[in-house]
Amino acid sequence: MCDDLAFDDMIEHNLRQGGLSRRELGSMALGAGIAFALPRVAGALQATESEVEIRTPDGTADAYFVHPDAGRHAAVLVWPDIFGLRPAFRQMGRRLAESGYSVLVVNPFYRTKKAPTAPEKANFDDPETRKMLMELAGTLSPATARTDAGAFLGWLDQQAPTDTKRKAGTTGYCMSGRIAFATAATMPDRVGAVASFHGGGLVTDQPESPHLLIPQTKARFLVAIAENDDRKEPKAKDVLRDAFAKAGRPAEVEVYPALHGWCPPDSAVYDATQAEKAWDRMMALFQTALG
Repeated sequence: MCDDLAFDDMIEHNLRQGGLSRRELGSMALGAGIAFALPRVAGALQATESEVEIRTPDGTADAYFVHPDAGRHAAVLVWPDIFGLRPAFRQMGRRLAESGYSVLVVNPFYRTKKAPTAPEKANFDDPETRKMLMELAGTLSPATARTDAGAFLGWLDQQAPTDTKRKAGTTGYCMSGRIAFATAATMPDRVGAVASFHGGGLVTDQPESPHLLIPQTKARFLVAIAENDDRKEPKAKDVLRDAFAKAGRPAEVEVYPALHGWCPPDSAVYDATQAEKAWDRMMALFQTALG
């Protein structure tokens, strides 16, 4: 899920837990304002970061590129959630680079505007802000996902720090979980690992539903589902497991005891314990699938 109901769950949870007013909590919905510092990577590599622009068939995309200072490394393409490219996702990208990957964190909304695409401390409880963000998400489609997958991975493969002899990984959060699935289906010989965290719309009745794309992929999958999403769509995890089994795709599908949006460190419902568990499972996936 990645919809109004999921964000209402975030707000109501924090009202119960923190004793905040609805107005105070709403201002935290983009992220709790200040991102929590992520744990330091053991044996972290020195990394170089830069803001880059990438030509695609639809325009020029802004993105964040970060990689270890030395050597060539497996590529990882990171798709942010509905709040877009921002400091929290740069922090997550850098942590991946310090773990030994060449990482591109993109602005999926580049066709509409450059990052930041959401206001600082956006109040999702404000109807106009909510409307704006949902309309922004509505500019994306299966077609834009396919276009961008090819352009972004193609750009990554042209960079000196990228080891093109190793498979690439991709991650998606909230609305971009389905984009990560589409990336693997668009570039099946390139993408070896897909990680979706509280991904929205992975099982639908549409012809390009992400679960129907699974046979078109050659990747291993990690699908981390929020407990409130599972309550709304209790059959989705079983449909996914069945689709993975029928396609012969190795996959870990698990419901986490956390709310939709629990992984980014600036989220109003950030859960450090469960976010670290999801991170560790992603790292295990990458180590197996990307070499």
